[in-house]
Amino acid sequence: MAADADERDIALDRVLAGIADAHPDRLEGWIREEPGHWGFFAGQAVLAVRELIGRRLEEPERRFVWHRMWLVLLERKRGHESL
Repeated sequence: MAADADERDIALDRVLAGIADAHPDRLEGWIREEPGHWGFFAGQAVLAVRELIGRRLEEPERRFVWHRMWLVLLERKRGHESL
């Protein structure tokens, strides 16, 4: 059962990484802490997962998706800072 959860987390992170990678300008704005960029990513993440699972997300699910999106963005930020 834990393996299934890990696989779902990996699949989710791939979807969320795709969102970050598809919007490098927004990512740069988020890294610079410009207003509106986190909201953009949070919204895109929820829309992508909603489309993937075919239904609206419950509040705890939405919060989980936001959390994973934040982790993906932090990973991109660390990669950006190491350049």
